[in-house]
Amino acid sequence: MSVAHSHAGPWTLDAVLALPEDTTQRVELVGGQLMMSPAPGLPHQRASHRLHVLLEQAAEAAGADVEVFEGINVIVPDGLLIPDLAVIDAVAAEESPVAVPAQDVLAVVEIASPSTRVTDRKLKPALYAAAGIEHYWRIELEPAPRLLVGRLQNGSYADLPPFLAGAVAHVDEPFPVAFDPASLSRR
Repeated sequence: MSVAHSHAGPWTLDAVLALPEDTTQRVELVGGQLMMSPAPGLPHQRASHRLHVLLEQAAEAAGADVEVFEGINVIVPDGLLIPDLAVIDAVAAEESPVAVPAQDVLAVVEIASPSTRVTDRKLKPALYAAAGIEHYWRIELEPAPRLLVGRLQNGSYADLPPFLAGAVAHVDEPFPVAFDPASLSRR
């Protein structure tokens, strides 16, 4: 159950990080304002879990010194974001118990949900790019699963053509991984 919090003025990073944990919603901070979204639905969670496993296996196979996390706090210049998945430097994972600075994040993944589509397509890519995060991926589950991959170039993400369901997506960075986007949503 979420609890309303009394607060005057703009929110700060410290104030948000001091909030009690709440698994029913995600609380992010952008420009002193809170952004709240409900806990992800089952199709979203299925896709997130499956991609998490795929990324961990691919990172291990490549010998990449990284860790893959679901729903962690990432500090960006304009506040605090919670990507669905984040690939971070393994040393940073040891040193950052509550929040990870953007400079330690190699890639973020957002899975577009009905309640977050606009944020995941417009707002978050701009904030991640401003923070210097090299790779931004977005999974769209509707109308059919697809993967959109962006690489930071000149302050924004240059998108590759989307990888559609039924075809194997081959991505080489931040480490090689290959999968069919449809595999993320099938039972």
